[in-house]
Amino acid sequence: MKELSSDFLRKYIGGRGLAAKLLWDLNEPGIDPFSPQNHVILAVGPLTGFPLPSSGKMIIASKSPLTLGYGDGNIGTRAAVEMRKCGFDAVVIKGTSEKPVTLKITSKGVEFLLADDLWGLGTHETERRLQKQFGKNLAALFIGPAGENKVLYATVISEHGRSGGRPGMGAVLGSKRVKAIIFEGESLPEPADKQALNKLGAEAYKKLKEAPNYDFWTRQGTMMTIVWSQKNSVLPTYNFREGVFDGFESISGDAMEKIKVSTEACPFCNMPCRNYVKYTVNGEERIAEPDYENVAMLGSNLGITGIDRVSHLNDIVDDMGIDTISTGSVIGFAMEASENSLLSKDDRIEWGDYKAAADLIRKIAYREGVGNLLADGTMRAARKLGGGSERYAMHVKGLEISAYDCHAAPGMALAYGTCSIGAHHKDAWFISLELKMGRDNYSPEKAEKLVWMQNIRGALFESFVMCRLPWVELGLDLDYYLNFIRASTGVDFTWDELHEFAHRVYSLIRAFWVREHVAMGMSWSKSMDYPPERWFKDPLTKGPLAGAKLNKEGYDALLMKYYEVRGWDNRGIPKKETLIKYGLSDIATQLERFINLS
Repeated sequence: MKELSSDFLRKYIGGRGLAAKLLWDLNEPGIDPFSPQNHVILAVGPLTGFPLPSSGKMIIASKSPLTLGYGDGNIGTRAAVEMRKCGFDAVVIKGTSEKPVTLKITSKGVEFLLADDLWGLGTHETERRLQKQFGKNLAALFIGPAGENKVLYATVISEHGRSGGRPGMGAVLGSKRVKAIIFEGESLPEPADKQALNKLGAEAYKKLKEAPNYDFWTRQGTMMTIVWSQKNSVLPTYNFREGVFDGFESISGDAMEKIKVSTEACPFCNMPCRNYVKYTVNGEERIAEPDYENVAMLGSNLGITGIDRVSHLNDIVDDMGIDTISTGSVIGFAMEASENSLLSKDDRIEWGDYKAAADLIRKIAYREGVGNLLADGTMRAARKLGGGSERYAMHVKGLEISAYDCHAAPGMALAYGTCSIGAHHKDAWFISLELKMGRDNYSPEKAEKLVWMQNIRGALFESFVMCRLPWVELGLDLDYYLNFIRASTGVDFTWDELHEFAHRVYSLIRAFWVREHVAMGMSWSKSMDYPPERWFKDPLTKGPLAGAKLNKEGYDALLMKYYEVRGWDNRGIPKKETLIKYGLSDIATQLERFINLS
């Protein structure tokens, strides 16, 4: 066990900030993600586990096997709270076990438990067996067959469908033969001002329940976004060819409510969005947890209708321990490749074929047949297939794009292009702001506003570690978080200091990406920050925005402005003066071993 200094924690705070710095320090440059010496970092933040809105989250980070850059994901789970109760800000895992193991972590250290009986099981059965052994209030993370078979976008699962680590964090644990991680803590650390913290938390919980759309949110959660995305022509359809789907009503939040049986929340959350539905397949009743990203990518993106069928696909993906977004994207890619006769006759899959999609998910998890090709993601699959398929491999830096079409959303496309882990909406759900600023607006203000949004969502919330939805969906004032940090840590940050911290995190993570790619013999240029060609060359053909496509010159201008605001050069690499400005002079010195800095 290693003590982290107060100065170090103030500089990197926790969660993503802490994980990124630990990965930079601990990983040898250019290491194979499946090497025993690649590290997995589990990190909580200074607000984790306190009675504050949606504070039950943790970060899972490592070098990504999918992108070969920085990878992480957050996950709402009791494991986060229990890890904090163990007294740890971060848990670092390296090495490889000879046999499958479960790690049991307490305040005293770690115990290695043989997991031969769990290896090969889906996540649902794994959880049932762990609960039988350790109790119903199990605080655990685990992987499924996809992680065991090193599917490059395998995730880490908790609590029947909570999933984190899109860029292959489950595969890295699988390479280490770690099936599960259990936390059993004792007590939370004492906050600097417990009375103030409790008062602030109570106020914030009350404000959330009084928000005008609270009731609707608790009924539908993120599933309300299906109708919103259809209305605004951003619902991914037929592998991001279109932004509208004829069958959208059958997979909407309204359709979900008809088969919904319960709602649950992550720890310390009073705006629950974990909607569980009951459906019947092959005469058997099943339970699934659909949300917007899952349903859009496994529904409209594949041309599949019916909330029951899409929920079933969602449940299979969760049970296998694969990322729902990437799975929907690779199957959409396979459907389009089939349409273009790039797959063999036996491997082809047609749009809307629900049964074939269900079968293909299992093939991906077990790397069987064409599933072995698709298990490596759209970027690698397109490179192997050729035939122009690179044009419709919908990814950025190897990570498949989450569920917002950007033919007419340059700011959201830039958010995908510059996200810390590859194409993901978590760092900046810019599309809502884009509607207000104008869909065809390529002004510098968009890039400036995107940096601000990434700083809040991608650095602060991911490092505190807290869910962003109380702010995003129910309008909880951001100043509450400033006050939460003060009461929790005793540190009186200003917003200027927190934005400086956010710039530090983004420049550190970008430095990690550049170091890893160059150390592995690859080049780095601004092309790494571009979305797929489809959005520039293949216009929408349906809906109110038919004919729309991105303007490449306009996007390039946005990207250059983004670099300017970040203090990066025209390659997208942090300048030496920027690294020094944000307290990363040691990073600059090390990075210069691999590439010349401006």
